[in-house]
Amino acid sequence: MTTTWKSGDKKPSNHEPNNTVSGTMLSSWSRQQKLAMIAGFAILGLLLAVSACSKQGPKPALVGVSSPASSSATPAIAVTAATTPTAAAVHARVKKTPKKRPANVTYSDANSGLSFLYPRKFGLTSGDTAQPQLAAVGRNEAPMNFVQTGGVTVATVVLPGGSYPGTDFASAFFNVNVNRSVSEQECAHFAFVDTRNADGEPVDAEKVKIGSTDMEMTSDFSANAIKQAETQYYHSYENGACYEYVLGLGAEGFATEGGIEHVNRDEVFAKLEKILASVKIKPAETEHGAEPSIATIAAGKE
Repeated sequence: MTTTWKSGDKKPSNHEPNNTVSGTMLSSWSRQQKLAMIAGFAILGLLLAVSACSKQGPKPALVGVSSPASSSATPAIAVTAATTPTAAAVHARVKKTPKKRPANVTYSDANSGLSFLYPRKFGLTSGDTAQPQLAAVGRNEAPMNFVQTGGVTVATVVLPGGSYPGTDFASAFFNVNVNRSVSEQECAHFAFVDTRNADGEPVDAEKVKIGSTDMEMTSDFSANAIKQAETQYYHSYENGACYEYVLGLGAEGFATEGGIEHVNRDEVFAKLEKILASVKIKPAETEHGAEPSIATIAAGKE
C-alpha cells in the first residue's frame, strides 16, 4: 500500500517529538533554577539581616529574659548588704561615741572625813582660798557662826553668775567650816542668830533633820535699797568637831529696773540644800588636831 502525501500536509518527522520534550524540559529547569536562586538569595539576605540585628541589639535584653526567682533574689541580697553594718563600721561608730560625763562631782577631804556631791557646772574652791564671797550689806564675806574662834574653811561651792538671767541674782554658795575648839554642847549654839522677828529679838535656833543627820539651824538676813543678803547656818557635831554648813544668797536689792525680777529664793536654796543632803562624814582616823587639807576632786555618781 502506497501512501500519498499531499502538498498541504506536513511531512512527518521521526525527531519532532523528541525535540519537543527536550525543549520543554530545558525551559522548565531554567525557571526552577531561577526560583531556587531567588529563594537562596532571599534566605541568605534574611540570615544576614537576622545576624546583623542580633549583633547590634542591646545585650541587656538577655538579662531581661531571666527567671522570676533570680530577679527577686538579687534585691534581697542588696538590701541585706545595705542594712547589715560591717564589723569595722560598728567598731568605728562605737569608738567615736563620746563618753558621757557624770552630771555631779564628788568632793572629799581625807582629814575631815567629809564628802559631798555638787553639780559639775558649779565652781569649787578649797582650803585657805575657799572663803565664800557674798553680795551682802556691809561685808564681802559670809562670816563663820561659831561661838568660839578656831574655825577653818574646808570648801566652798559657787553657783555660776548667769544661773538666773533676767533676775536680781548676784551670787549663791554652799560652804563648809570645821571647828575643833568647841564642845558638843557649844556646837548647838551660834554666835549670832536670826533677828527677823518684828521685835528685833533673836530667834532661837531650830532643830532640823537633813537626810539622816540631826542639825541645829539658824539664818541671817540683811538688806538695803540696793543689796540683799541671806544666809542659812547648819551645825552638827561629829568626829569630835563642829561642822558648819553655810547656804548663802546675794541679790542686787529691792530696786529693779528694765523688767528685772526678783530671783526665786526658794529655788536657789533648794539647789544648795540638795548639796547639803549629800554630805557624808567618815569616822576620823587621824588626830583631831590636824587641820583639813586641800581636798581631792574625783568623778562621782548621781
